[in-house]
Order: sequence, then structure tokens, then C-alpha cells
Amino acid sequence: MADTLDWSNLGFGYRKTDYNVRCYWRDGKWGEIEVSSEETLNIHMAATCLHYGQEAFEGLKAYRCKDGKIRVFRPQANAERLQHTCRGILMPELPTETFLEMVKKVVKLNERFIPPYESGASLYIRPLFIGIGAQVGVRPATEYLCMMFVTPVGPYFKGGFATTPYVVTRKYDRSAPLGTGIYKVGGNYAASLLANKNAHDLGYSCEFYLDAKEKKYIDEAGAANFFGIKNNTYITPKSTSILPSITNNSLMQIARDLGLNVEQRPVPIEELETMEEAGACGTAAVISPISRIDDPDAGKSYVIAKNGTPGPISEKLYKTIRGIQYGEIEDKHGWVMILD
Repeated sequence: MADTLDWSNLGFGYRKTDYNVRCYWRDGKWGEIEVSSEETLNIHMAATCLHYGQEAFEGLKAYRCKDGKIRVFRPQANAERLQHTCRGILMPELPTETFLEMVKKVVKLNERFIPPYESGASLYIRPLFIGIGAQVGVRPATEYLCMMFVTPVGPYFKGGFATTPYVVTRKYDRSAPLGTGIYKVGGNYAASLLANKNAHDLGYSCEFYLDAKEKKYIDEAGAANFFGIKNNTYITPKSTSILPSITNNSLMQIARDLGLNVEQRPVPIEELETMEEAGACGTAAVISPISRIDDPDAGKSYVIAKNGTPGPISEKLYKTIRGIQYGEIEDKHGWVMILD
């Protein structure tokens, strides 16, 4: 329970909280938001989420701040990305207002599980959207469920904001150039499990993907977007198979605010030789600085953090985005939702 948790030593994983919220789409319309204390779902064995992958999810965080307020970072952007995914796999779009109301409700219902300020932990919010209508035959469902649950989490990587090594995987692809890579669907992550296990077995923190077509360009860093820093420029790949990261989008804007140039373009893997700093970014880790990227099949190793510590620009980006999330730096772009 919340009163027995060691907030400063939480890992990143599921812990039971008090309530979740649910909203059903039936007969062509959304119902009312429902509150549940059940951790399980009772769905039909022929539900389209189980057979045809009609499943989407999101991830965002709530923070208990120094001023005593609770802040949620960019929930509207998550609502919009979920809608984009729904259009891609033929699920009804959840209205932004409903999404935001569900976020507010699930956070407030589980307020005692929001970690204390300065603990380094936060409340992770997981929206899950699934087709629950029964179908035998590849077609969209007639009924859907959107639910949200929360869990208190610590850093995604044990070391927190510290450099770690990555390894290029040429044997596996995360997604095809015109596939579902731009949508946040579970199948993309299932496709990464084997490559991720292989990377961990070799002592790396994560796998590193190149483009599926030519194996020439940087795609994603595990389940996160990649960015590199050189010549006062924030560089991140542009591709039709990369999930548009809300964290990366935020960092690009922060980089501009700090006076950096920003380039979103194809990034050849050889360009790693000229990178002064690099990192993976996403909701879970925020920024995970990269120490080096090994490419065993090509017989190369790109050492980026030559002194083994995060670079100054990466550190500034990290501290700025965290400062905005915790209400300690001005939210110039209206990203944060403050709960009453």
C-alpha cells in the first residue's frame, strides 16, 4: 500500500493502486466514465484486440510538486496521439475532453499514490484502448473500451540520468516504413522483445534500430526516440516508421528556446562519429544519455560520451523539461495541466 512504499527506491513497474476508470463505446457512441476497483477485464474470447491487434495505449505522468500542486505533463498531446492511432487502426476516436476528464479522475482517485516531491518518482498513467467486440474475420470491432490505470514508478533505467551503452540490431526490425510504427500499438513492442532481450543479454541497456529498408539510417533507440547534439544543433531522425514522441517534440521546442538549431531529418548511422552528445527520449525515461553505440555486424563502435557522463546540453534539456513538469520553470507553451 501507499504508506509502505519506499518512494526513493521505486523501480519502473506495476503496483496496485485503488481505482481505474473506464469508458465504453457501444451502439456508435461513447458512454459515461465509470470507476472500477477491479484489476482485471472480462472480455469476449473473440475480441478483436486478442486476434487482430486492435489495441492502442499511451503513457503520461503526474507529478507532486514543491508548491503542493499536482501537475500532468501534456495530456492533450497524448489525447491527440491516441486519436491518430485510432484513425490508423480503425477505432473510434475518444474525444479530447473525455480523455482529459478520465486523466483528472484517475489521478485524483489515486492521489495517495502520487510520490512525494523530490523522491525522484512519479505517478505513471496508462490509457489502454481495445476492441472488445467479437469478430472471426479480419474487420473492426463493434464495441470498444478505453480505460486508464495508474501506478507509482521510479526511473525507467536503474541509474536514472546516467549514460548507458546501446547495440545496433541489424537482424530485426521494429516496424516497416509504411506499417504501424507511427502508431502507439502493442504489436510494435512485441516486435521489439527479442532484440531487446538479446541486447540485455549482451550487457547493453537497449537495442538500437536502423531503417528497415536500407539499414543506413537511424530509426529508434529501443522503444524511445533518438536525438544527437552537434554544432549547437539538436538532431533527430525523420522517418515514416518512428513513433512521434511527445517528449522528443517537447525537447525540440525547449532546444529552440535555449537557442539551439533543430533538425529533423534522415540521420545516417555514420554521422554518430561526429555527435558530441546523444540520448534516447520518451515518457518513461525522459532522457537516457547514450555512452556509446556498438554496431557489431559492421565492426564499429561509436563512443559518444568520452568521459562517461551526460553532456552539458543534454543535462540542460533534462533539467529544463523536469523543471517544467514540476512547476519550477515557466510553462511558456501551456503544456502542463494543474489539477484542482
